[in-house]
Amino acid sequence: MTRHCFKCGKDWTLSNAPGRRDTCEKCDTDLRCCRNCVHYDIVVAHQCRERRAEPVDEKDRANYCEYFDFVRRNFKKIDPSQGEISREEAAKDTLRKLLGD
Repeated sequence: MTRHCFKCGKDWTLSNAPGRRDTCEKCDTDLRCCRNCVHYDIVVAHQCRERRAEPVDEKDRANYCEYFDFVRRNFKKIDPSQGEISREEAAKDTLRKLLGD
């Protein structure tokens, strides 16, 4: 499991957390954002499990949240030979497999 950009998967190799102005070297996406935080969860209120945090509208943009903690996770790369599939299609495919359709 690595710390990496949520958008392209470029690894963050420094030992400290990114600062507010740090961006991904590959795709120029903000790194200190909700989508890269350990507290980010789409199924809870304001998509954040940290109840003391102020609500943030743009989850993929840099913010000043003091509870930011860069998440460690696996990045799933898309196989270029199969063509690019959307996240929605991938979720539907997983659901079909789960339900046996």
